[in-house]
Amino acid sequence: MCGIVGYNGGLDAKEILLKGLEKLEYRGYDSAGIAVRNEEGVTVFKEKGRIADLRASVNLNVSADIGIGHTRWATHGVPNKLNAHPHQSTSGRFTLVHNGVIENYHLLQKAYLKGIQMQSDTDTEVIVQLVDLFAKEGLSTVEAFRKTLSLLHGSYALALLDQEDEDTIYVAKNKSPLLVGVGEGFNVVASDAMAMLQVTDQFIELRDKEVVLVHKDKVEITTLDGRAVERKPFTAELDASDIEKGTYPHYMLKEMDEQPGVVRKIIQEYSNEAGELTIDDQILEAIKAADRLYIIAAGTSYHAGLVGKQYFEKLAGIPVEVHISSEFGYNMPLLSEKPLFIFITQSGETADSRQVLVKVKELNYPALTITNVPGSTLSREADYTLLLHAGPEIAVASTKAYVAQVAVLAIAAYVTGKSLGKGVVLDLKQELAIVANGIQTIVDSKDELEQIAEDYLKIARNAFFIGRNLDFCVSVEGALKLKEISYIQAEGFAGGELKHGTIALIEEGTPVFALATQEQVALNIRGNVKEVVARGANACIISMEGLNEEGDRLVIPKVHTLLTPLVAVVPLQLISYYAALHRRCDVDKPRNLAKSVTVE
Repeated sequence: MCGIVGYNGGLDAKEILLKGLEKLEYRGYDSAGIAVRNEEGVTVFKEKGRIADLRASVNLNVSADIGIGHTRWATHGVPNKLNAHPHQSTSGRFTLVHNGVIENYHLLQKAYLKGIQMQSDTDTEVIVQLVDLFAKEGLSTVEAFRKTLSLLHGSYALALLDQEDEDTIYVAKNKSPLLVGVGEGFNVVASDAMAMLQVTDQFIELRDKEVVLVHKDKVEITTLDGRAVERKPFTAELDASDIEKGTYPHYMLKEMDEQPGVVRKIIQEYSNEAGELTIDDQILEAIKAADRLYIIAAGTSYHAGLVGKQYFEKLAGIPVEVHISSEFGYNMPLLSEKPLFIFITQSGETADSRQVLVKVKELNYPALTITNVPGSTLSREADYTLLLHAGPEIAVASTKAYVAQVAVLAIAAYVTGKSLGKGVVLDLKQELAIVANGIQTIVDSKDELEQIAEDYLKIARNAFFIGRNLDFCVSVEGALKLKEISYIQAEGFAGGELKHGTIALIEEGTPVFALATQEQVALNIRGNVKEVVARGANACIISMEGLNEEGDRLVIPKVHTLLTPLVAVVPLQLISYYAALHRRCDVDKPRNLAKSVTVE
């Protein structure tokens, strides 16, 4: 959600900024812009729509070696060119890009900017106008920047150009992610390391309320009150080649095809020299010391957490609560005496989860982050991290990261249970290898799944997903996949809840996808299917080998009962993909959505 890039060096800034923004397209955006500075001053280019539209509008004759860029996802003000970033002060001296939300921007506007005619509907413009105001009062740029930052309430990642300063990008962050990349004779700014892997893999993490001056040949970091900070760069553990689509038409299709390899990679990464599954000893001891686990997540990660709850309770005998992060932070329940908080996040930058982590740390409770991005904010700020090792996930709709989350949760629960001498007896390593083969079988059956999408969803305006036990957890994720990329209204719920209200929505032709992979409730879910068919539903039963019956539309390979979510979710991902494709939707970048949700 929103992206920032900046470049200060000896090369043409325009192309580096544009390429950087293209690498951030996966985050979700509705407008884009860049600003570059040369001896003639600052020139701004911005457009509503895609970066391709922006690229077409850029004057190639404007040469500059310093600049900033931005992709915007609308929060304040509609998506249009006027509200697109960068924003400039009325005088034209200062130019700013901003990720985040300034909660008190209206109050600041009334208190300080009464006589200034605002050019946009954004909270961002207030920031750049304040810097300009304080500079006119005699403060230096860095002093004006500091004073402005001290007044802001909310989240921000900022990059500022001063037309009177040819060698500095002024940078700061609070809650929103931002990095500085370092190179030979140049330095860069990025909200995501992927944006600037084209020029460097060395990045300096920035912390909240620091002020950073990014020059061509050095980076100066200070606290808000001016104390100097020294911090060494880290190496971004990303492979730029992994980010490319290759021969695939969409990242989502590529990432679904990568899922068998992801499971195998996780087995490898979490195996010790003896070939046994393991996790870091400190993490293991932290889990064992807890009397209750609190899983905090949002969206797809929350659905993975629902599965993880069953893993920890069945495999390790530890009680678990799963909470939506945006609710938990403002309505914290009574906690146990020795809680451990587990944050599940693909990007490691989810603002809803981070606000909970901040409060957890204030209470001095331990925290573990499970993420796909090493060095991300939630990873750095938690006590412990378990990595997903899924490789970059670019499509907004999460597929391989979800499978990785469930697999890592299974390993963590299994290793804990084994150490405690509790839980279900199974050879998880061997069972996960079977899962990888099962997923491969499904992704190799694309023609059949495309036909299911055609048969059930071609003209559908809504759809339902039902399941029981672990199948219920998969149902809610399947519904989310369908609605987020095809825009078909979809709902996932426990099969037994049909008769408690939802069955009133079933009418002639309503698509109902039913999962039957759990032996102890297989007959129950088939009874639920009969209920909806009697009311005219078009039912599609997806069962597991050994539980299948005549008439089931798809039979998935047999895996251990606990691990069925890893396999059962894959056909739902592919059905959603083909439903979106047939409706000519933008599969990788669905409307109104962002890959990394960096505002609350």
